[in-house]
Amino acid sequence: MTFIDKLNHAWTSQDSLLMVGLDPDVGRFPAELAGRADAVFEFCRRIVDATAPYACGFKPQIAYFAALGAEDQLLDLCRYIRAQHPVLPIVLDAKRGDIGSTAQQYAREAFERYGADAVTVNPYMGRDSVQPYLDYGDKGVIILCRTSNVGGADLQDMRLANGTPLYLHVADQVARVWNTNGQCALVVGATYPEEIAQVRRRVADMPLLIPGIGAQGGDIVATVQAGRTAANTGMMINSSRAILYASQGDNWAEAAAKTARATRSAIRHALSASND
Repeated sequence: MTFIDKLNHAWTSQDSLLMVGLDPDVGRFPAELAGRADAVFEFCRRIVDATAPYACGFKPQIAYFAALGAEDQLLDLCRYIRAQHPVLPIVLDAKRGDIGSTAQQYAREAFERYGADAVTVNPYMGRDSVQPYLDYGDKGVIILCRTSNVGGADLQDMRLANGTPLYLHVADQVARVWNTNGQCALVVGATYPEEIAQVRRRVADMPLLIPGIGAQGGDIVATVQAGRTAANTGMMINSSRAILYASQGDNWAEAAAKTARATRSAIRHALSASND
């Protein structure tokens, strides 16, 4: 099953557009995990099990694991998700952006070592920097387009000679040229709903990974109205910290589940309202 097939199935079977980000920060872990050698894995495993009923997938951020020397725990986590929650795609959030043999090794890391269904990449070194990922035709390649941070405008809003903002040029390039296997998606931040709408108009039903709700303050209603497709799908709306750290007390996993459920419900309500 390709990434796109798996994502489409998850949207339908889970009735969810919520992507749960996995950003393990040991400084915010509950006390019960203090001192455990496997604390990163155990924290993420409990979050995965608690939120899986409400999610369309999981997005581990590789930097949080690598900074702790916890790559083996990330590997175990990916194996766990594939075994226990096989309908839910794994998006490795790595934002890689290099060329040649280095890019090939990053692609191997994402797809062969970790077994991710998709990976995030940076397009600003051009097509040849993305090609090694595209060569895995059954895997997803999620390309940065209009990111949720304020500083993204420094480059992404720059206009080409024809007046097109750079982020829309990226969207056009991916949709019209790079997506030959139908495996691509784009990252567009929830903090810029008008840009989401512009990208959606350019790329038809291509999936969008949308970070920025929850702790970053993106508005769910505006995001859904801007990014939904005619089928009321097309989005992986990511929430990380608001779910992961909903509580640091003994009820931390239950609190994460409650927040994930509430977020999924808010997305559903926004979809219903946009159809009225």
